[in-house]
Amino acid sequence: MFEIANPSAIHNPVVMAALVSLFVILIGATIIVNYLHSRGGSGEFDEIVQRLRTWWIIIILLSSAILLSSGSSLVFFALISFLGLKEFLTLAPTRRVDRNVLFYVYLSIPVQYLWAALEWYGMFIIFVPVYLFLFVPLRMVLSGNTSNFLRAAGVLHWGVMTTVFSLSHLGFLLMLPATESNPNGSGAALVLYVIILTQLNDVAQFMWGKALGSRRVVPTVSPNKTWEGLIGGVLTTTALGTVLAIFMTPLSLWQGVFAGLGIGIFGFVGDVCVSAVKRDLGIKDTSQMLPGHGGVLDRVDSLTYTAPLFFHYIYYFCY
Repeated sequence: MFEIANPSAIHNPVVMAALVSLFVILIGATIIVNYLHSRGGSGEFDEIVQRLRTWWIIIILLSSAILLSSGSSLVFFALISFLGLKEFLTLAPTRRVDRNVLFYVYLSIPVQYLWAALEWYGMFIIFVPVYLFLFVPLRMVLSGNTSNFLRAAGVLHWGVMTTVFSLSHLGFLLMLPATESNPNGSGAALVLYVIILTQLNDVAQFMWGKALGSRRVVPTVSPNKTWEGLIGGVLTTTALGTVLAIFMTPLSLWQGVFAGLGIGIFGFVGDVCVSAVKRDLGIKDTSQMLPGHGGVLDRVDSLTYTAPLFFHYIYYFCY
């Protein structure tokens, strides 16, 4: 399971084509943006240049993790969960008395990804929402402090459900085998499918919003989100998801349509939910770890919805 190299990914033409395509897109975008920037572009172009530089690092790390081994991929996603949870708990209101409880919350990360590595679906699906949910309040009660107990318990559970439980579905998705209907639609291809569509959905909604946007969807939560951007992004993601599903997943044509549609819609939902948290906390970004993007949680906000929903969608229909 934890082989030195990941031959299933290296020798999978769909995985390699997807990774090569990502680098081609990045190279093209870098050339265009740098050219426009050199001709006097500033302000917004400075941020785009910064974003592209960060994207290079993200894609290189993701590609290396997927091609190196399944174990390295799981460690990579577990690290993302750790960084996302750390950002959340740094910003969200927690009690000093619960410092000992945080040890168990962080410990849930390697345990949850262990269930994914073992492909133990039953334990994977109930460990965080049942066992950890019951254990954390019990450990908090033992401190004897009831001040802000409900708020603190809610903050801890929401944080671990979002950054650990939701994102760990990428790890379990990675372990899913290929099927007879699509021998190239193995775990690595499925992970790339949901990540690529989720991130391109964000880009498509931004571009459609910039080009045509005027009517805001949730102005008090995310003023820059418009109906035109949402609809344009969802349609773009649905079309691309339908085409990619033929090559990268064991889904049928119509199942691919609904997969792309779901990723487009729920990617938006994940984005605005994290935006609501940030607005409640009075911050713009969860951290400055990723220049041009903000924090890790800023970058994976849409995946907190699309990863678990896509996993169960494909698990139900194909496995």
